[in-house]
Amino acid sequence: MSSLATAYTNSFTGPEGQEDMPYLLTPGPLTTSRGVKLAMLADWGSRDIEFRSIIANIRSDLLAIANAGDDYECVLMQGSGTFAIEAALGSFAPRGRTPKTLVVINGAYGQRAAKILDYIGGRAYQTINKGDSAAPSAAEVRQALEVNPKIEFVFVVHCETTSGIINPIDDIVAVCKQAGKRVMVDAMSSFGAVPLDMDGTDMDIMVSSSNKCIEGVPGFAYVLVKRSLLEASAGRAHSVVLDLYDQWQAMEANGQFRFTPPTHALVAFHTALKEFKAEGGVAERGKRYQTNKDVLVAGMRAMGFETLLGDEVSGPIIQTFLAPADSHFDFNRFYEALRARGYAIYPGKLTKAPSFRIGTIGRLDERVFRGVLEAIAEVLKEMNVTNMKP
Repeated sequence: MSSLATAYTNSFTGPEGQEDMPYLLTPGPLTTSRGVKLAMLADWGSRDIEFRSIIANIRSDLLAIANAGDDYECVLMQGSGTFAIEAALGSFAPRGRTPKTLVVINGAYGQRAAKILDYIGGRAYQTINKGDSAAPSAAEVRQALEVNPKIEFVFVVHCETTSGIINPIDDIVAVCKQAGKRVMVDAMSSFGAVPLDMDGTDMDIMVSSSNKCIEGVPGFAYVLVKRSLLEASAGRAHSVVLDLYDQWQAMEANGQFRFTPPTHALVAFHTALKEFKAEGGVAERGKRYQTNKDVLVAGMRAMGFETLLGDEVSGPIIQTFLAPADSHFDFNRFYEALRARGYAIYPGKLTKAPSFRIGTIGRLDERVFRGVLEAIAEVLKEMNVTNMKP
């Protein structure tokens, strides 16, 4: 055991215990269950029939959670969520010098999609940029499509964890489909806790990763996509390792990844999926996260903190609090003092206002967040911070 882990041994208790490290109050990686951790204690061969069965089960389960029917495929891809985002953009974003892709931006992850298209090259795009704390509207997307009818493809984030805002995905997808456009949704931090219906909305592409609301560990991401788009993408990828079509063909042929798979992350995710179903799926997981959010936000507001977002647009994934203007407040000291008490929070990612973020997802319940509030009160007193106004 590392010296850091030793320092935390038996320091904390919670819903299932996080005995040797702080609770991760982040948008992922996040705190996982003991069952998920234990699943990683065995070694698996990538060609084993049992392991290939696990891959098949993961793919079918993810399609079911997204209500993606017979017209859809699930392709697993090694790496973080951004690997799968780039793989999907490289496979499906149209080529050309005239903008044919619309990137809807209201935070860092929309900006990252635009940066990926810049690096890929040859795939011109235009943007709707709402800054870092406002939601795009379906009307704005409709207007952009009317102004430039050559747009064929729209990229939008479901939950933008820069702020925690939930974008109106169903309305935006509906506008895109009415205009005959393909739409790709980055549901990285929302999938599994916020309802998403691919069949019902006719969504073309959805991307998420293993270490978010399904409560697995980092190591792979996945693209759920209409089979017709996958078939048409043969030979279009800009990268060998990020070629979704080739990855799909390999999985269809022999149930394997083309290159060494993250075996431990996959078996952990398989266990996480079983726990997800046992909890009650999207509805119950989202309910637990919402309770976590409600307890946290109410307690922070009672102390005098202000949230960046109103309750009507903030999701149950991560909450952004404006940093106090009090001269005694120092985020780094605040962070380290909370971590020493067993809670690892997240710095802000806003460009306009100093802030910090607290994730409300992972294998945590309201008892943990009541403990968070007690710890925050202690740390503020220790720092002599009395004015929480931004």
